[in-house]
This record gives sequence, structure tokens and C-alpha cells, in this order.
Amino acid sequence: SLLLQTWTNRINEASKLALLAWERETGIELVQINGQRRYGGPPPGWVGGPPPAGTEVYIARLPQDIYEDTLIPLFESAGRLYEFRLMMTFSGLNRGFAYARYASRQEAQSAIATLHRFPLRRGCAIVVCWSTQKRELVLSDLAASVSQRELEATLQIVTEGIHSVTLHASPCQTQAKLAVLKYRSHEAAALAKKALMEGNLRFGEARMRVDWLDPQLKQKLQLGEEKPLPSWVQGDKSPAAAPTVSLQNVLECLNALCWKHRLRTPLFTTKCVQVTPSGWQRFWYQAVIPGSRVPINGFTWISPDRQGHSKHEKATAVAALHILRVLGESL
Repeated sequence: SLLLQTWTNRINEASKLALLAWERETGIELVQINGQRRYGGPPPGWVGGPPPAGTEVYIARLPQDIYEDTLIPLFESAGRLYEFRLMMTFSGLNRGFAYARYASRQEAQSAIATLHRFPLRRGCAIVVCWSTQKRELVLSDLAASVSQRELEATLQIVTEGIHSVTLHASPCQTQAKLAVLKYRSHEAAALAKKALMEGNLRFGEARMRVDWLDPQLKQKLQLGEEKPLPSWVQGDKSPAAAPTVSLQNVLECLNALCWKHRLRTPLFTTKCVQVTPSGWQRFWYQAVIPGSRVPINGFTWISPDRQGHSKHEKATAVAALHILRVLGESL
């Protein structure tokens, strides 16, 4: 791992050193988490709440060896920045795109008018346009046996900011389902997409696929069947009111089920067997139910950014959900 770190530090070394010097000179603090590096949100000296919707622009076709010491001053020339997010690779290059959120819609409009097709480098004109603010993902290749409760419970453990989940029969595959996930914000949806892709989660034998929800597929789902009712009430209520799945209530449900089947309290073992560069941890788990001869084993990925329970507790919660599924029960 030391050799890998040395190798990544040497990639674009001169520009990285220039960025560090700029941070020291300006006192600007950049925070990197989950594949993106963030400035502001709010920036130093900001007064009041965050800007309204419609103040974020999307920036593309960035040279991968250019960083915030060039980009932030450029985009601040169009208006006051509330937040700037640069998408990063593990090696320390940028991924070619970023998001800038301004104090007002007028300043965002000014950034598009003045910086779209700006020649950041000879032969390299950048793209600056309105951020689409997508908030919906689609999970496909789900097993037909997957229940909505099981899916919701797992997603609450491994992603943040989920607003609703709706489960559909797949219009393209027989004996398969797909799910539409709606998140509270575009940022939450983008982080969830990355987390689910890296997490290698499975619901059934095949590995599920995750992507942004295509408008044509959304319309097809709405026309092809009655609109499914999410188990979380939406309406005008705050998404924060959605119920949460905790280790305690999963275990309470499992213990009640075992009592019903005259089995004793399950005993869990969890072990971290892999850690990805972005912080995901893969756990092996085993559950032994006294009175049942066969232990239940499996693997799960745990998100790096959840707060509250320890990662071993989250792995135990996933194991408990697995047992509930094996016993043919739902939450």
C-alpha cells in the first residue's frame, strides 16, 4: 500500500504541489470524501441559509490535471460561490467534471454566459450548463423474490438521504424486478449511485445494475401499470419523517420470528475481509441459530460515510435481514 501511495503521489505531482501552495496562501480548506473534493457549502463568511434550487451549474471537459487553484478563481469571477465540487479519481486526477453552486440564479446564469466554451487551455474549451439535478436511480436485474421491505431496509443501511423506493416488475425481463429510488437531493443520489456501484450488492443470484432513471423508462413504468405506492408516505411531509431501519428493530423482529419457530436467539460473527480505496468495507458474516443445524453465511459491503452504529453492527443488521429472507418472512 505504501508503494501504491507513492505511485499515486507522483501522478501530476507539480500541479498537486501548486494546489497545496494555493491552499496555504489563501487559507481555503478543501474536503475530500467519496470521490469528490468540496469547497464551501457554505464558504467562510457566508451569512444565511443555502441558495435556492436552480443555482448550480455543471462543468465538463476539464483537463484531468487541473485543480481548484485554477478553477475556483475562474468560477468566482462570474459570481459568489456557495460551493464547488470537483470529482476525483483515486490517483488524484480529476474525473473531468465538477459542479459550482452560486449565491443566486442570476450569478449561475452569468457563469454559463461567460464561461461556456471558455478556452481553459489551448484546444480545450470547457462546457458550462445548468445542472440537471437528477434525483432518481433505477436498480435492475433484481430477483423476482425481492420484497420492497427487504430492499428498503438494505438501502437505508448502505446509502444516505433516500426519500422513497418503488418496486416494479421488469418490463424487459421475465421473473425479474426493478426498483426506482428517489433521493432528497442530486448530491445524495450521485453519492448513492457511486456507493451502490462500488458496493457490489446482490439481491438474488445476479449482480444488480444501477443507473440514472431514464425519462422514457419512467413513462413506460407509469403507463404500464398502476403507480406503486411507496411504503413511506410522501405528500407534503418532510422526507426526514421516513422511518429508519436500526439494528435494534431488525434484531427485535428476528428474535420474535425465532421465538415463533421455537428457535433460540441467533449468534452472529462478522469479519472485515476487504477495504476499497474509497473506504467501502466488505464483511463476511455468519449467523448460527441454536436449534437449527445449518449456519447462514454471506458477504456484504458497508458504506464509509454512515454515522451512528459501527460497521460491525451494520454488517450484523444485514445478516439479520438475510435470515429473515431465508425464513420466508419480511419486516
